[in-house]
Amino acid sequence: MSRSLIVIPTYNEAENIPTLIPIVLAQHESLDVLVVDDNSPDGTARIVKELQAMPQYANRLFIIERPSKQGLGT
Repeated sequence: MSRSLIVIPTYNEAENIPTLIPIVLAQHESLDVLVVDDNSPDGTARIVKELQAMPQYANRLFIIERPSKQGLGT
C-alpha cells in the first residue's frame, strides 16, 4: 500500500492542532502528517509531540521545528 504525506505548516496553532491532526489521520490509514512548526511561541510543537506519544499516532505523525520564524515561503 502506498502512503501519502500531508504537510501542515504551523505558527501559533495550539488551539487548532489538537483537533486538526486527528481529523486528518482519521481520513485513511495510508495518510501521515508532517507538521512544520515555525517556532510558535504558543506551544504548538509541544502539543504535536504530546500527540506523537499516543499509540494511535505512532509512526504517522512527524514534526520539524524551525529554530526561528522564517515564514511560509521558506
